[in-house]
Amino acid sequence: MNPNQPSTLPPTYFDDVYRANSDPWNFETSPYERAKYADTVAALPGELYDSGFEVGCSLGVLTEQLAPKCRHLLAIDVAEAPLERARQRCAQLPQVEFERMMLPAEFPVGRSFDLIVLSEVGYYWALPDLQLASEKLLNALRPGGHLLLVHWTPPVHDYPLTGDEVHEFFLAQAVAPDSPLKHLHGHRAEQYRLDLLARR
Repeated sequence: MNPNQPSTLPPTYFDDVYRANSDPWNFETSPYERAKYADTVAALPGELYDSGFEVGCSLGVLTEQLAPKCRHLLAIDVAEAPLERARQRCAQLPQVEFERMMLPAEFPVGRSFDLIVLSEVGYYWALPDLQLASEKLLNALRPGGHLLLVHWTPPVHDYPLTGDEVHEFFLAQAVAPDSPLKHLHGHRAEQYRLDLLARR
């Protein structure tokens, strides 16, 4: 393996981050996050999804807002500390299920979804893991289902990829011949971008 090739950030990275600060990215208090979450939910064309899957739910702030759009929502994270906060936040939402899971090494095998939300998580994967994760996600996305991507675009020195690289990876698949994906719409804000894709 190329020693200069960036590696996927391990669960211990996030354990350390949450040990130092219970809300390290200010998900609960930031006006930026509040506006981005509103934009995220507004981008969903479906009124009610049968089965949603949120990858990297952290404290469950976005989870709480996605839940009314889903009959069932599986939300996962690699770190236990934020998951505990997320369970508390969404305790009154019976349609929400939380699991500790690290994609792509782990995956909810045998389950399929008509909504998958990949928000602020794709750049934590090195490219080989992004490729493997995308394969598993697309295999689990039902025909007609939506894949929503939302990522911070400025580079971060210890992240293997940028938000733009994550989005361009998926958009390149959407324009490939015989691709199962099609790009429905997207836009760029000052510090993040959003793209919605659908499975044919």
